[in-house]
Amino acid sequence: MDQRIDIDWTACQGHGLCADFLPDHIVLDEWGYPLVDGAPVPARTVKRARRAAADCPVLALRLIPARAA
Repeated sequence: MDQRIDIDWTACQGHGLCADFLPDHIVLDEWGYPLVDGAPVPARTVKRARRAAADCPVLALRLIPARAA
């Protein structure tokens, strides 16, 4: 099942670690907050995406099932 990156905006504090783990999928805005495109995470990247979610200092990042188009 495809997954995509979701951000809990009420928890996110803009630490930017997620962009360090997933630079191909997450970029930071000028204030350090993550920007994602909502595209499914490729299977080869899921392990790094899970690590990014687990290492987020405020646990604001998670993987959720991608919506069917």
